[in-house]
Amino acid sequence: MFTKPSFRNLLAVLLLGGVLSGCASGPNANPRDPLEPFNRGVSRFNDAVDGAVLKPVATVYRDVTPDPVRTGVSNFFGNLRDVWSAINATLQLRPLEASENALRFGVNTVFGLGGVLDIASEMGIQRTALDFGQTLGRWGIPAGPYLVLPLFGPSSVRDAAGFGVELRGDLVGHFDNIPTRNSLTALRVVDTRANLLRASAMLEGAALDKYSFTRDFYLQRRQNQIESLIDLGIGLPPAEGKDISQ
Repeated sequence: MFTKPSFRNLLAVLLLGGVLSGCASGPNANPRDPLEPFNRGVSRFNDAVDGAVLKPVATVYRDVTPDPVRTGVSNFFGNLRDVWSAINATLQLRPLEASENALRFGVNTVFGLGGVLDIASEMGIQRTALDFGQTLGRWGIPAGPYLVLPLFGPSSVRDAAGFGVELRGDLVGHFDNIPTRNSLTALRVVDTRANLLRASAMLEGAALDKYSFTRDFYLQRRQNQIESLIDLGIGLPPAEGKDISQ
């Protein structure tokens, strides 16, 4: 796991590399992506790692692991994410979502075998996935340039800063036992990639320029999320049935 200082150093290197390579963007560069040459290089690196390691491992995991087990694994990590969603809802002055996510974590941890069973959803307690990048955007912090992070993928300068904060507070990273912590981290990566296998296959089959398609989709999705947060107003609950995490 990254520590807070190391993430700052990584971000500084990314920005420096982007600035040095930005002159190659040309007159037709996307204004939201001034670091495009550098980002494309990082994207190619990520694709190579994914093709050589992550995708094959995730495919085997999906094929050999029974569906109930994979569902339990996803539920467990989703339960941990509910903690951060509750914190971000609090920072956004959204008491309804903060209480719902905190209640979800309590119910699933106590009655759902540590989150393996999603009892809260069966009880009708709604999950609203929120991250710190959204919180920064909610309070007016601009997104900044599009940024592709090594291994972690599409982001922006604002979202990368928020991601660094969440890495620092990641519950898995606070397990004292190093083998357990590393095993959980690896399992989460594989589970996340396995859940994206179908989407990535559709992307590879449909997109003429995978990089541009991914960039435009990510930026539009994040913009919609931030606009939804701003439209809600301080302390006002979202419109019924509206999940800004989608």
